[in-house]
Amino acid sequence: MSAEAADREAATSSRPCTPPQTCWFEFLLEESLLEKHLRKPCPDPAPVQLIVQFLEQASKPSVNEQNQVQPPPDNKRNRILKLLALKVAAHLKWDLDILEKSLSVPVLNMLLNELLCISKVPPGTKHIDMDLATLPPTTAMAILLYNRWAIRTIVQSSFPVKQAKPGPPQLSVMNQMQQEKELTENILKVLKEQAADSILVLEAALKLNKDLYVHTMRTLDLLAVEPGMVNGETESSTAGLKIKTEEMQCQIGSLSLHCTIDEKRLAGYCQACDVLVPSSDSTSQQLTPYSQVHICLRSGNYQEVIQIFIEDNLTFSLPVQFRQSVLRELFQKAQQGNEALDEICFKVCACNTVRDILEGRTISVQFNQLFLRPNREKIDFLLEVCSRSINLEKASDCLKGNMAAFLKNVCLGLEDLQYVFMISSHELFITLLKDEERKLLVDQMRKRSPRVNLCIKPVTSFYDIPASASVNIGQLEHQLILSVDPWRIRQILIELHGMTSERQFWTVSNKWEIPSVYSSVILGIKDSLTRDLVYILMAKGLHCSTVKDFSHAKQLFAACLELVTEFSPKLRQVMLNEMLLLDIHTHEAGTGQSGERPPSDLISRVRGYLEMRLPDIPLRQVVAEECVAFMLNWRENEYLTLQVPAFLLQSNPYVKLGQLLAATCKELPGPKESRRTAKDLWEVVVQICSVSNQHKRGNDGRVSLIKQRESTLGIMYRSELLSFIKKLREPLVLTIIVSLFVKLHNVREDIVNDITAEHISIWPSSIPNLQSVDFEAVAITVKELVRYTLSINPNNHSWLIIQADIYFATNQYSAALHYYLQAGAVCSDFFNKAVPPDVYTDQVIKRMIKCCSLLNCHTQVAILCQFLREIDYKTAFKSLQEQNSHDAMDSYYDYIWDVTILEYLTYLHHKRGETDKRQIAIKAIGQTELNASNPEEVLQLAAQRRKKKFLQAMAKLYF
Repeated sequence: MSAEAADREAATSSRPCTPPQTCWFEFLLEESLLEKHLRKPCPDPAPVQLIVQFLEQASKPSVNEQNQVQPPPDNKRNRILKLLALKVAAHLKWDLDILEKSLSVPVLNMLLNELLCISKVPPGTKHIDMDLATLPPTTAMAILLYNRWAIRTIVQSSFPVKQAKPGPPQLSVMNQMQQEKELTENILKVLKEQAADSILVLEAALKLNKDLYVHTMRTLDLLAVEPGMVNGETESSTAGLKIKTEEMQCQIGSLSLHCTIDEKRLAGYCQACDVLVPSSDSTSQQLTPYSQVHICLRSGNYQEVIQIFIEDNLTFSLPVQFRQSVLRELFQKAQQGNEALDEICFKVCACNTVRDILEGRTISVQFNQLFLRPNREKIDFLLEVCSRSINLEKASDCLKGNMAAFLKNVCLGLEDLQYVFMISSHELFITLLKDEERKLLVDQMRKRSPRVNLCIKPVTSFYDIPASASVNIGQLEHQLILSVDPWRIRQILIELHGMTSERQFWTVSNKWEIPSVYSSVILGIKDSLTRDLVYILMAKGLHCSTVKDFSHAKQLFAACLELVTEFSPKLRQVMLNEMLLLDIHTHEAGTGQSGERPPSDLISRVRGYLEMRLPDIPLRQVVAEECVAFMLNWRENEYLTLQVPAFLLQSNPYVKLGQLLAATCKELPGPKESRRTAKDLWEVVVQICSVSNQHKRGNDGRVSLIKQRESTLGIMYRSELLSFIKKLREPLVLTIIVSLFVKLHNVREDIVNDITAEHISIWPSSIPNLQSVDFEAVAITVKELVRYTLSINPNNHSWLIIQADIYFATNQYSAALHYYLQAGAVCSDFFNKAVPPDVYTDQVIKRMIKCCSLLNCHTQVAILCQFLREIDYKTAFKSLQEQNSHDAMDSYYDYIWDVTILEYLTYLHHKRGETDKRQIAIKAIGQTELNASNPEEVLQLAAQRRKKKFLQAMAKLYF
């Protein structure tokens, strides 16, 4: 063996072997392995990878003997896997910075939901309804962590993300990315809907005056060993990682061992706040440069902005990006017709250019453009900026060299020698350049051959200015992102494709999105320019429609339609469908809000879409939803019930649902006929709300980490039904849907308090297979529906009563009273008229009585007992015997009109020796209008007046 070979063998044999990666299932086999693994300096797999692996394995579906996919079983293995994931997160101190950086939104959502579950947070309960002060410390901390992550995720999603440059489009990869994106968007949608509640939860946390605790690996182990034995310890004030009140208030949810604050970022936030709301005692000396600039911009003091920028050229305190943003803002104002800003733009640009050259950056394109026509004033100002931007005594040789090179380049770019001599004779120029350099430059200028004077050449476009191709492409891409003018978009793309054929310009902005059903058709266009143009026009049009900029959306869609008509009948029909959807949105947001019916042409186009039978046309689900909702909202029940083609009822679930709703509404006055249709609608909704044996699987064969209890037995998923309902506005249709779900909620066997609703008698009274219905989902849906209907019409007394019943059924008595009172107020001119008896039924009054009783407002109970058709003296007397009342007690006696109750009060106070209160009761009973010998009309009027005053007092208390 040669010496070299021996050396190689020795080196190879002495090189340490890489240990094999620990597999996830090994942690199931050895209980202590996880802590050993996490204590390693560089564990492989890393902690965040373990979280993903544990949750992914715990959410894998099973397959039964019939080869049907089942939801992940709730067995010991899966529970341990979820616990292991929580222990890893506890090892990381629940640091959201680490978790958010490495875990996707769906994974982190499942992790935090498991934390809520193990921390005893009841599922389906709104966090805003829970009192943090009374909850166990670990439960309260879990709620705070989840809600802080929710707000952070919402904020982070609003930031633009730079998209990696993709290679050639691969449909399978794109579909996988699209599915993950849709899953994340669904979570974000829910988080955004709950954002207001999350903020209130975090604000409530700031008022806590006690330390909290978060689960550690030890407390999680104790829960796993014997949940019943250690509940007391884990919920006590000594279990888990202690989070001090000050730390929680300073940084809710970060949960590091120490409060970690980015001082620079905090200083930036303070500066931003000071710009928006300057302190009243701030002086000009105390203001930061940021604040000074913004104040000057708001007041139009642009000369002061220039002075600040010149001074900053010495200190470099303002970021270059901020200075550039100020220049862009001034350019925009100048382009809007303010010609007085042209000079200011040049001066600010000159200040920025000098800052750039001092820091070694190239001269900006804007400066070259503004300096194409130099004059004496411009050169004088430029020399002033250069002189004031460098301290020759303290400046480094690098700064001096950069300034000298800049002045030489300016001279070489000038045509008029008198301007050259202005610079070459300036003190700064003489100081920075040696005599030989100055003479050589002047001689070069004198001897150079005459050239065309650039001053007489018209500047026809931005691209007459010499600039590198990369600069031009970047500027054009920026314009492409901002423009909503179809003709300008086309011109920019033509210029970009003329510069390079390697780029796919539809990927320039990650905000350009088109529905996945259209992606394969559009990305299949062979011509790259046409592909980019169609994609961008559609994406911008959809965005404009989303932000309700309907005029620009219509222009973009019209241009796209004209383009695709030339080569693709399929895309032509796609664009016609999108323009129909746009016209529906335009009408609904415009004249439709005032109740004006849509034009007959629009109704005909909606019918045409529903009846369309064109093969191979990609269709968006939302278009069908909007069309059916449009017909229901404008009461086109005749078409939906009698004229809709039969094939549509089989092929389009939204048409089927719309037909059943329309038929139920149309036949509602006739109980026998309506009940037949109502039964069909009932059966469809029951199927949708039933738990399926199937589990939804993605195209990649994997199951998402989000728990889904969606049914595949019905004509659509429950989430799709809810999304469709939230497009409806017609009161009767919404009342029918709410009534159906309320009835479905009430048939549950363990229901204690029924919820009332209109037309509830038209639905079947039972379900053959109660176990198949997901009643938890039904309860959530009822709450969502009532919340939505009240957003449509907050003065509908029937919906307000339902909302009150929901709060009553969930033991939220103060909120229930709020809505019971609001229901009465909206239909009685704030109780100035009598509340209709069909609104304040005996059941409603009895529930109001129970609410007051459980709130220890016993005098209110006694007064409400008078509102019943037959006064409930037993309850009234019992409540008045209570001495620990939380209401105004004897101040309410003026609202009692029943003499028997007043006599009992007199007796009761006499028995207790309460002389003052007895006198108040005697005074109330002695009023002449309560004399039993009065005519019935007088007594009724006295009762009504007291009802009015009492209910108004209650409203002020609970509203």
